[in-house]
Amino acid sequence: MGTIELREVTKRFGNVLANERVTLRVPRGSIHGIVGENGAGKSTAMKVLFGLYRPDAGSVWLDGRRCIWRSPADAIAAGIGMVHQHFLLAGPCSGLDNVILGAEPRRRGLIDRTEARRRLEELSAQYGLAVDWERPVEALPVGMQQRVEILKLLFRDASILIFDEPTAVLTPQETSDLFSNLRRLRDQGKTILLVTHKLKEVMALTGTVTILRAGRVMGERQTARTNPQELADLMVGRKAVLQVQVSAGHPKAEPAIEVSHLTLAAHHFTRSSWAARRHGGMPKICPAERPRLRDVTFSVRRGELVGLAGVEGNGQSDLIRALLNPASSHCRTSGSVKFLGQDVTGWPAARIRALGIGVVPEDRLEQGLVPCWSIEDNFLLGRQRQAEFNRLGLLRRAAVRTSTLREMERYDVRPLNPDLPAEKLSGGNQQKLVLARELEQQPSVLLIAQPTRGVDVGAIEFIHRRLLRARDAGTGILLVSSDLDEILVLSDRVLVMYEGRILAEYGRGQVSERELGLKMGGA
Repeated sequence: MGTIELREVTKRFGNVLANERVTLRVPRGSIHGIVGENGAGKSTAMKVLFGLYRPDAGSVWLDGRRCIWRSPADAIAAGIGMVHQHFLLAGPCSGLDNVILGAEPRRRGLIDRTEARRRLEELSAQYGLAVDWERPVEALPVGMQQRVEILKLLFRDASILIFDEPTAVLTPQETSDLFSNLRRLRDQGKTILLVTHKLKEVMALTGTVTILRAGRVMGERQTARTNPQELADLMVGRKAVLQVQVSAGHPKAEPAIEVSHLTLAAHHFTRSSWAARRHGGMPKICPAERPRLRDVTFSVRRGELVGLAGVEGNGQSDLIRALLNPASSHCRTSGSVKFLGQDVTGWPAARIRALGIGVVPEDRLEQGLVPCWSIEDNFLLGRQRQAEFNRLGLLRRAAVRTSTLREMERYDVRPLNPDLPAEKLSGGNQQKLVLARELEQQPSVLLIAQPTRGVDVGAIEFIHRRLLRARDAGTGILLVSSDLDEILVLSDRVLVMYEGRILAEYGRGQVSERELGLKMGGA
């Protein structure tokens, strides 16, 4: 078992046609790529395949048999599994408990953990997916967390595995390990669908690739007989620019960001009652092993773009939060933060933002937008105090609508409907909305994290050009990214963060991707 097909699948959401007569066939024992712009219908097609959506027309076929999924449970029972970009794991629980959750082997009505461990050890050995089963998954490296996700599917006898942006949070070394594991799965007869925006990965891993644009299939190519340029052109419907030509910046003398000996106390977490019972104790507060940030010192000048590379979970997110809200004295133990020459160490976030500090957070939906609010209201978010008001103190809605539409057009946020809730936008369009809001204010300092995660090749080109334009206009930019190509292409200087400290610093052109990946892993 393992050949999967979509035949003439159409799916609408109100007036939006997400998929139009999408047809693809992936034979058993192959790795098939799915590429396209944001909003092209890739995720919708995969969710139809996985049973999250029911098609308005067309059908799903498995090994020549038509299938009607009522829910993902039906697809899972038929041998289809999906590894999502954001892992669906219970952090405090062990790797073993995450894998067997919902599919626990039982003996005399009780969970048979011995049998579960035996099966998992067999699967780990068979597919080369070693995992520390007893540690809470939140304490595991990201690459090992992904192995837990894969083993969840294999434990349920999945023969068809869908991966959505699987390398977004991995180092180059972890990506190489993942590719080896996926090839091993393929050789064992598994069928793999890879949804990704990284054309380099498509070329390295897949045998065939389907290209979608505006909900339709634009073509299918044998990977060995195509190239990244052809794929990108089919994705965007024009001649695509795969890499922006970047010249070095011209930093000014005046500093934009100055961080001196910044240290943040370690997280504390509460051991759950369930976990406490497993470990023979009562729920209690447990200290983390090390500080989140350890003696971090660096600077960014006006007109300079400094890239901060690191595997997720090594302090980059804590650093951005600490820079934006250094007044959180409950977690800051020492150090200082200056923006534009002013010591803001004791300032609240609103006062710091008023200096002209722009922020694009790593999680656009959770931290950058209010999902249920309209695009227009989200565009106003964070600058409502600076918006235009009439003599009665009421917001000039017409002026806000005009500026929202203007920036939506400039940044190509689709569909062009400012009344649409932000949660209805694709991930790439949500990202462009946040960027439009922050860059439209011409900030003196920009803190930006993962700017192109989940964004298509056309939008990546656009975002990179906007960042370089802001840099050249004098903005000091701190760029946090797990995409090494992005870091190496855009950065005037590169900092590497590992376990909460700055491990290395390089000038433009002074480090290779391989060396940078090794440093990110703590070498």
